Amino acid sequence: MTAAEQIRKAFKEGDDIRDAGLTTPSDVIRYDDIQYGPEKDWQVMDLYRPRFAQGAVLPVIFSIHGGGWVYGDKERYQYYCMSLAERGFAVLNFTYRLSPEFKFPAPLEDTCLVLQWMVDHAAEYGLDTKHVFGVGDSAGGHLLGLTASIKTNPGYAAQYDFKFPEFDLKAVALNCGAYNPGKDANGETSELMKGFLPEGGTDEEIAKINVLTHITPDFPPAFVMTAVEDFLKQDALKIAAVLTENEVPFVLRIYGDKNVRLGHVFHCNMKTAEGKKCNDDECEFFREFLG
Repeated sequence: MTAAEQIRKAFKEGDDIRDAGLTTPSDVIRYDDIQYGPEKDWQVMDLYRPRFAQGAVLPVIFSIHGGGWVYGDKERYQYYCMSLAERGFAVLNFTYRLSPEFKFPAPLEDTCLVLQWMVDHAAEYGLDTKHVFGVGDSAGGHLLGLTASIKTNPGYAAQYDFKFPEFDLKAVALNCGAYNPGKDANGETSELMKGFLPEGGTDEEIAKINVLTHITPDFPPAFVMTAVEDFLKQDALKIAAVLTENEVPFVLRIYGDKNVRLGHVFHCNMKTAEGKKCNDDECEFFREFLG
């Protein structure tokens, strides 16, 4: 069994347990299965809005899901994203093309298409493109970091043949992210990166996907989150150091303690008080940029 197959099997089993019994909250309006690109089996998304804000123009959160670049879709993130909508945001929850079936930069191209859809349909769905926020966890945190870098670093953006539309990315929440993927503990190119990168993970490719080297002082304000038992906790500390060096406004939160042993992407579990607290904190952080 390949690494991708192992991840897909293990993550699905865990997510099935996590989400068992959850249903759509009564206070959320959802628009499902919107096709945002030509690949109808992959490029689909949901849009969620709070029922109490019918007719209002709302700030937007777009969510880039995690899953090791090989797993995940909007169904797995619907409950998490609807919980953000309940906090007063319009939320874009999308499926993107996965590795190894598709190679980098396919997920970034799909993110670009989602954001273009957001701009094109803002009036129809009441989306405030002057107040846009991003959330991403694990591999999605990595992709969000690259997205924010493309948006704010013209030199880095020039390395891609797609262009983001005009909108104001006010802040991001980087949750348990992998910001410098590529090498395993032995310094070898990981199997995941061999499947993800078109040339199998050359030094040039790995440098291109290293979020830490593309951050500039124009990077958006960031809520950097990890947990006491997150296996990517050191990545949060590394990106916090780079944000500090570039004088980018940010907060760093490490959730859990010696009694509450929170792990990787705990915030996606809608059944826990700790997950709700983290999501409250992030939305409160975003509200600081609504003025």
